[in-house]
Formats: sequence, C-alpha cells, structure tokens
Amino acid sequence: MRASLLQVAVNEGESVESRRRRVAGLVRGQAGADLVVLPELWTTGAFAHEDFGREAEPLDGPTHEAMAEAARDAGVWLHAGSVPERGAPDRGSDAGDGPLYNTSLIFSPSGELAAVYRKIHRFGFDKGEAVLMGAGDALVTVPLPHTTLGVATCYDLRFPELFRGLVDAGAETLVVPAGWPDRRRSHWTLLAQARAVENQAFVLACATAGTHAGVPQSGHSIVVDPWGEVLAEAGPDEEILTVDFDPAKVAKIREQFPALKDRVLGLARPGG
Repeated sequence: MRASLLQVAVNEGESVESRRRRVAGLVRGQAGADLVVLPELWTTGAFAHEDFGREAEPLDGPTHEAMAEAARDAGVWLHAGSVPERGAPDRGSDAGDGPLYNTSLIFSPSGELAAVYRKIHRFGFDKGEAVLMGAGDALVTVPLPHTTLGVATCYDLRFPELFRGLVDAGAETLVVPAGWPDRRRSHWTLLAQARAVENQAFVLACATAGTHAGVPQSGHSIVVDPWGEVLAEAGPDEEILTVDFDPAKVAKIREQFPALKDRVLGLARPGG
C-alpha cells in the first residue's frame, strides 16, 4: 500500500482560495498512491484563530468540492486534513451563527464523501480552538480495501484512550493530521511512536510546515510501523512524504506479540 503525506506549508500572504487550488493540484499529482493525507486546518492555519469564523464553511463547501474533484481525478482515497466547519444554526438563528468545528473530510477514489470526523479534543485550554470550536463526540473508522483507518486530529494524539477505542473498533492504520508547533516537535515524534507501539498499528501523522499567526510549524510528518519503527520522516519545509507499507504487518505483529489480548483495565466485564 502506498501513502503520500502532503506536508503543506501554511504561510501568511497566500490566500485560502489560492492555497486550496494549489493543494488540489498536489493531490492530483499523487495518482498511483492508495491513500493521500493532508494536514489539519491547512486552509487557514491551526493557530490563525481570528480566521476560523471568517473562513468557516459548511460540509459541502468549497474545500469539499475541490478535494472531491481532486480525489476523483487522482483515483485515490483522500484524507483531506481538516477545515473550520460552520455547523447548522439553531432554528431562528442566522446562517453565520452556527457552531464551529474542526472537521476532517475523507473521500473515496470516486470522490464520494466516505466519512466525517469532528475533532474531539480541542487545544488551547481557555482560549483559541478550545473556546471557539465545538467538540466532536464520535470515533470514526473508515474501511479501505487493504486496511481500516482510525481517524484523529492533532491534540487528540495526547489522549491514548481515543486510539484504543479506534483499535477496538477495528482500526489498523491510525491517521493523524496536525498543525503542530515546532516548539513541541519532540512530543510529536514521541507520541506518534507511542501510539503505534501501544496499539500495534501503523501511524500516519501529517503536519503543516511554514509559519502562520506567528507560530512556526513543526513539519516532520512521520510514518511509524506497528513495532514503533520510523518508516519515513519529512523535514521542516513543505514536502511530499511517500511511503510503501504492508498493512498485513499489523495482524502478524498482533499475533506474534499479543499484548492487546492481555489488557485488563478498561474492558467490559460480564455482569459488570
């Protein structure tokens, strides 16, 4: 299976519309890949909080349209990163008053919307995304021909219980788009490897490059195998990271080293 992680640079001075067109072209250039992954909030920048409301779009908005066409043209499964989504407003409210979400869109090779994931863990503590956006409440897995994806976003990476839930739901490949700051890049690499090892799953973690809202981004997108080995890692700048991996390795490692079967805590008990 071939995956291409598009480590998009989100820099000030490039409009959302221009970046959307440019990224659609990058996706089209990945014909021959099985799966293409984009970063978190690549249209606006994950730290450009003041732009979330202005650039928010409905699920069927311009990014949906552009990415659906690009996935269809390239014939690839596309995890289109995430966008600021404007949800439906309450009855009687204006259209612009609907809640905001950090929402991922996954498209099939025919351009159909296969899944939607609204980020569960919002970053910022008492500011930024944490107060501007609503939280999702559903785990999302996506069956592909050769593996099942488990979907998470950026700050989710710090919460192992989410990933264990995805594995319990059948995930074998964990996909994590992110807008991760460079000042915490060591955590990015460490956590990606930890999630791979503890869940005996592949991790495909795709980050933004560049600087937006004054925050330098980490880059260093990474692909980790179920044994924790780094199969590929990008540098700090915009880059396309392509890697071939064997999804069957998940079942082999889980059989050879069946640690998941020895779980005790967090399991439902008969009669409990």
